[in-house]
Amino acid sequence: MTSPTNMPRLWLRSLDFAGPAVPQTASFYEELWKLEVVARGNDGVHLRGSGSEPYLVGLHDGPRHGLVRISFGVADRAALQAAHAALRAAGARVLGEIAQITTPGGGIGFELLDSDRRVLRLCTEVAAVQPTGAEDAPRKISHVVLNSTDLDGALKFYTETLGLKVSDWSENQMVFLRCGSDHHSIAFNRADRNSINHVAFELGTIDAFMRGIGRLKNGGYPVNWGPGRHGPGNNPFAYFIGPSGFVVEYTTSIQQIDEATHQPKVWKRTPEDSDRWMTAGPPSRQMRTAMAGDPDPGWPE
Repeated sequence: MTSPTNMPRLWLRSLDFAGPAVPQTASFYEELWKLEVVARGNDGVHLRGSGSEPYLVGLHDGPRHGLVRISFGVADRAALQAAHAALRAAGARVLGEIAQITTPGGGIGFELLDSDRRVLRLCTEVAAVQPTGAEDAPRKISHVVLNSTDLDGALKFYTETLGLKVSDWSENQMVFLRCGSDHHSIAFNRADRNSINHVAFELGTIDAFMRGIGRLKNGGYPVNWGPGRHGPGNNPFAYFIGPSGFVVEYTTSIQQIDEATHQPKVWKRTPEDSDRWMTAGPPSRQMRTAMAGDPDPGWPE
């Protein structure tokens, strides 16, 4: 696979995941996580946040827990066409032509496979929605962390093929990648299986972050790890295990990268660098098990 020369800037839009009876967990995301259902039907349940994206999460029924797709936005039709051509020329496994999208917001896009056979969608002309102004609701997906049996292959694909940049490392265990000014939109954890590690949702303020922790606790979902503040990304964190077993995180105030001055750093995997506030303690065995996720074989060969 060669490196494409005409890849546009991407941004993280939404994530769809599936598992047995996963759509039945929508009430958790609506009532406690504070997302809003915008579509419910045979294609699952789609929920938006308080920002302008028409949906952040799609919940789908399936035989095993795992990803359906990760969606990235591009600026316009010309950028999408350039990305489609560049990825094909680079030897990426593009799954089809540019076509209409039927998920909330519509638009046009195409799908491709990453190095672990996860489905990625690049899309544009998606109809934005009016931000709600609800401070206690997540306004966007901050980042997704994926477990990979081939971290080096994932790093090569996402940097050389998709054009993301390395922000930092956590020793040789994790790599944090950005596609904009946020410290990371996607990260990879070296593991014995391909799976979802966790998905992080951004709240607008530290007060909203703390109120979210209280809301989940009072709703029967105590924090499984946190609150604390990570070294890489400098973001506050609070992790929860949702009703279908996926790990979801509240975060806020992630580090903003200055492209002119930033140099990637290798962080030590010490308690002080994992949690700069030293309030959270180490993740429990239950949290580590949930973050390992169910093995996800990805797109069938």
